[in-house]
Amino acid sequence: MKRILFIEDEQHLSRFVEMELRREENEVVLAYDGATGLHLALGEDWDVILLDLMLPKMDGLEVCRQIRTIKKTPVIMLTARDGITDRVMGLDCGADDYLPKPFAIEELKARMRVVFRRQEEHTSKSQALLLFRDLSINRDLRIARRGGTEIGLTKREFDLLTTLVENAKRVMTREELLDKVWGFEAAVDTNVVDVYIRYLRNKIDDSKQDGYIRTIRGVGYMMNS
Repeated sequence: MKRILFIEDEQHLSRFVEMELRREENEVVLAYDGATGLHLALGEDWDVILLDLMLPKMDGLEVCRQIRTIKKTPVIMLTARDGITDRVMGLDCGADDYLPKPFAIEELKARMRVVFRRQEEHTSKSQALLLFRDLSINRDLRIARRGGTEIGLTKREFDLLTTLVENAKRVMTREELLDKVWGFEAAVDTNVVDVYIRYLRNKIDDSKQDGYIRTIRGVGYMMNS
């Protein structure tokens, strides 16, 4: 299910598009003027905003510009103005796509799917890279670096460091680390976690700065920010 904001003053068109999108179990919220639409766009999180160009109270170009100063929510502009200049203005103000009216509902859905795929690819790439202080971890390539210099880690050491950085704001118990890093092989004693923490510290710590991994006595470990 996607959350969709449709800012359009033509109520018949709004209702039709709302009905079609709700059939696919999307949540659709309607706004009939630019000022109300901007308030909703900035006040809540949306998967996509469908935005008419010619609106009462505030035109679509200004709505789009103000959205872009604060949020990266995808915007598809829908308008009867189909000139090259209009399209360029719409895209230059920050719209992700521009669909002239009248349009087939299936084309609108197809363009929305393209926008969603782009967002998913961007999110996937962002999640592949973890950053903590001057450490960077590329999960796809399984490479860890400190200050740009690659650190040679074994599979267990890499998985242990990744798990700690993913949960950097909380304490990880030895049992949790054993389960996440060793998984079904976790029939070994929890002392193995202490051994691998020592291995990891020897490879990533720098004597000139505080250590990256902090011991919480009697509990486990967490990243030292």
